[in-house]
Amino acid sequence: MSTSTGDTPVATIRNPRRWRMLAFLGIAQLMLVIDVTVVALALPQIGTDLDLSRASLTWVVSIYALVFGGLMLLGGKAADVVGSRRVVLAGLAVFTIASLVTGFATDAVTLLAGRALQGLGAAAMSPAALAVIARTFDGAELAKALGVWSALGGAGAALGVLLGGLLTSGPGWSWVFWINVPIGVLLFIALWRTIPSMPGSGGRLDWLGAALVTGSTASVITGLVSAGDAGWLSFAALLPILAGAVGYSLFAWRQRVARNPLLEIGMLTRPPVVAGLGLIFVATALMIGIFFLGSFIFQRVHGFSALDTGLVFIPVALGTIAGAQIGGRAGPRIGVRTVAVIGLLVSALGMAAAAGIPSMTVLVIAMSVAALGIGMVFVSASTSMFTAIAPHEAGVGSGALSTMHEFGAATGVSAVSSVAAAALVDDAFAAYDLGFWFAAVVAAASGLVALVLVPGRKRAATA
Repeated sequence: MSTSTGDTPVATIRNPRRWRMLAFLGIAQLMLVIDVTVVALALPQIGTDLDLSRASLTWVVSIYALVFGGLMLLGGKAADVVGSRRVVLAGLAVFTIASLVTGFATDAVTLLAGRALQGLGAAAMSPAALAVIARTFDGAELAKALGVWSALGGAGAALGVLLGGLLTSGPGWSWVFWINVPIGVLLFIALWRTIPSMPGSGGRLDWLGAALVTGSTASVITGLVSAGDAGWLSFAALLPILAGAVGYSLFAWRQRVARNPLLEIGMLTRPPVVAGLGLIFVATALMIGIFFLGSFIFQRVHGFSALDTGLVFIPVALGTIAGAQIGGRAGPRIGVRTVAVIGLLVSALGMAAAAGIPSMTVLVIAMSVAALGIGMVFVSASTSMFTAIAPHEAGVGSGALSTMHEFGAATGVSAVSSVAAAALVDDAFAAYDLGFWFAAVVAAASGLVALVLVPGRKRAATA
């Protein structure tokens, strides 16, 4: 594996414990992903116990996504500058301590502060962990490792729903956060022992650039989240999105004039990088759309409990895992573009079946098929990205990929909730179908776009 001089310890001797390290990093990432959805089923009990308003409950979910998404580019750059190992361990420590504090919350301020700190730890750990993988594996091994990593997105969302139902119905909502503490401590020890020394490239962080990209990302995500309630053309949605667009323009200017830029703008001109960012955005939006629509259908239309809904989503999680593994193994043989196009078309087929056949059994099978296709797209996105960036760019590349993941999640919820607005008011099953039809069209159209824009094997190799 070829690396920059700053990565000599990794390049000289292949880490013999790399697969064990991948397992530990995967569990850590799974914990971060689960924390996005595990809280959802605990919100009613949290609101009752702490006497929170509807707005406060909304921010319990949103503030984690805002901080997580807004700071990931900075976390990725920090991994490049000071070393991936240090940032992974620091982020995990912050996340674990924040989970302990959040579980003890007795008021809205403490609860939201704890969730924000969880997002800070996650924003540091997630891109740095992905950078460790990109700097440890190469070739076919990298494709397999990214397949494992990509499977965690959909699986974590489904397991979060199940775990949230179990903990909320059992020991109480505080354990939704406290369960992270023993797991976090054990993972810290394991990762301390298995991640090799990974010195950073040195230099300074562009704090002004970090502030601009963080504020812009938070502003856009706020607008996307608001669009689900207020509508896409509402003042509450358009103003933050417009402010974010202005902020990104200033960020681009800053990166061109800064002595130590946070992001090399030239990276965004590489076709495989752009393809990877686009694919992760679409895949995440589709996956979140499945969980959003499915949760409402099973609980409001079919009368399932939160725990029953979590159990129903297990096949969906397994579909995502299977798709990611298929994509990881097939990618080196048939190319990223072919895997991505097949995955998007399979997803479109599953979404269409979910919308067109009024059967609960068919709905579960159809969502699982769609999840299989989405899993293939997830691994295609990561593989496309890491074929076109140097090892010393792995951290910031991971941060950009993770930021688009959060954008996709916020956009998916906003778009699907707007399309299926009638269903959310009167629980009309036919209105939910509109959401699935919309997702099917998006997946099919994205497949056609990917066929044209995602670089083929020769073009990607040249890039």
